[in-house]
Amino acid sequence: MSDKKVLLSVKDLIVKFHVRGRILTAIRGISLDIYEDESIAIVGESGSGKSVFTKTFAGMLDSNGFIDKGSVVFNEPDLEDTVVAYTDRAKRTVESICSKLNSYSGLEFGAETYKKMKALESEKKSREYLSPEQEKEFADRLHELTYQMTEESNLKQTFDPKSEKDKIKTSAAKIKEFEAKIKALEKEKEEVVKKHKAATSADTAYLNKYNSDMAALKSQYDKEISKEISEETKKRNLIIAKEVYLSVGRYSLRKKLGATGKLLKAIKKAMTIGADLSNADVRSKVFSDVVLHVRYLDETADKLHGTCVLDLSKIKYADDWTQIRGTKIATVFQDPMTSLDPIMTIGKQITAVIMKHQHLSEAEARKKAIEMMHKVGIPNAESRFDDYPFQYSGGMRQRIVIAIALSCQPKILICDEPTTALDVTIQAQILQLIKDLQKELHYTIVFITHDLGVVANIADRVAVIYAGQIIEVGNVEEVFYDPRHPYTWALLSSLPQLAVKGEELYSITGTPPSLYNEIEGDAFAPRNPHCMKVDTLATPPMFKVTETHFAKTWLCDPRAPKVAKPAAIENITEKLVKAFNI
Repeated sequence: MSDKKVLLSVKDLIVKFHVRGRILTAIRGISLDIYEDESIAIVGESGSGKSVFTKTFAGMLDSNGFIDKGSVVFNEPDLEDTVVAYTDRAKRTVESICSKLNSYSGLEFGAETYKKMKALESEKKSREYLSPEQEKEFADRLHELTYQMTEESNLKQTFDPKSEKDKIKTSAAKIKEFEAKIKALEKEKEEVVKKHKAATSADTAYLNKYNSDMAALKSQYDKEISKEISEETKKRNLIIAKEVYLSVGRYSLRKKLGATGKLLKAIKKAMTIGADLSNADVRSKVFSDVVLHVRYLDETADKLHGTCVLDLSKIKYADDWTQIRGTKIATVFQDPMTSLDPIMTIGKQITAVIMKHQHLSEAEARKKAIEMMHKVGIPNAESRFDDYPFQYSGGMRQRIVIAIALSCQPKILICDEPTTALDVTIQAQILQLIKDLQKELHYTIVFITHDLGVVANIADRVAVIYAGQIIEVGNVEEVFYDPRHPYTWALLSSLPQLAVKGEELYSITGTPPSLYNEIEGDAFAPRNPHCMKVDTLATPPMFKVTETHFAKTWLCDPRAPKVAKPAAIENITEKLVKAFNI
């Protein structure tokens, strides 16, 4: 794939959810590059993280979900290129920002001394308060008690007040017990902190040394930050000031002022700890906590020009998603009836999207909508334009959903199991339609499915997900005909089309691991018939099989014993060709 452009680059992505007072880690460090004009299938059991993974770059995570770490960089020139008017007012704003940055820059001289002062303060705080180990112990105990109390409260809600009064009473007593235990734990923590503070206050030798060392460091720090900054630093600060203005340029005035203030605080903090702000990548990290970073390129008398680092995991401004979702990244969902409004005509639902994102008139949008209806195979599109969803069959409704998704010609089309609700004949038609339109409209397909038969017909590449991690990725031929991970073996063996008459259908034993807990070793180890001791102790790296094929299993280690693939997937080529008419 080296000759193709990387359209979306996901690096070390971790996605978590708040669930009943606990944290569930749904995506655990996924890295994946998605290329222009390719079809990549995301495969795995239900609950493996397929849909959550794609929701992160469509901006559709549920409200209790959040991206904890990682980046999702979208390489789209139309969105990356940024131009803002460089009026006299804008120039005064840039000068004001630059002046503030110049006043902060002296802090960079004292960065090392500042770190020593903070380390000294941290040491004193740990003596007066709790050590990190003690803090973690109390936090874990409190978390467990809170969780148990929440579970008991949820259970209490399920009891019938008329017939299950005894159970309600017992449950209420248990909740009071948990409340008492939580109060006792908090009191215990307070007592430990009091003892630590008293011990530190009584240690006069330590306090004298602390005060002496801190006074010396403060004196040194004051001298260092009072130095004059260089002309080179002033030039750098002017560039940063322009980047600040470029980065907030698309916002309303109120939002712009607020974001500028936050950026200045973030930059001052970075200078205080000695971050190398001459490095554009370092600046991007500083900016990304507030806004998407726009790097300065050049300027004219009346315009500033820059390029945006479009990290979708860092988008905080809702209006930014309207420029991406629908226009650049679109989704086709599983059930067309939940995607379409039952009380709006089909035509209005297509034209509404076109008018919103492409700013066309109603007449122009109608013409384009009818054209899209023809493209997706709706017969008599003009006469069916004003029909309602209930007047269409299931297959035709899914074609309309595809028409809506493709109406703004997105770069990425996410297909979240779009054929599950359809019968087999219509499935084949929808899959063929998606592939045919890809050749014409040149979009990338990200296809989510657990049906490997679908994958065999539509995908160029396959990424197999298990317990929130990609455990194997490669070209479709490599993953189907030369799979390396035992989980991929199990998925392939589960295909009913590969079953032999008179024999039991294969099923994967056990259940996926709980994602509330930290997983040690290979997540598939408890269900893996070829599990080795190392699988339970250490997480395997992603081993390179070929230039395009990688597998996250210790069986790929040269030191591992040679294990034969299951008999069901031996000579799989002939079986797949026959079963799926590939």
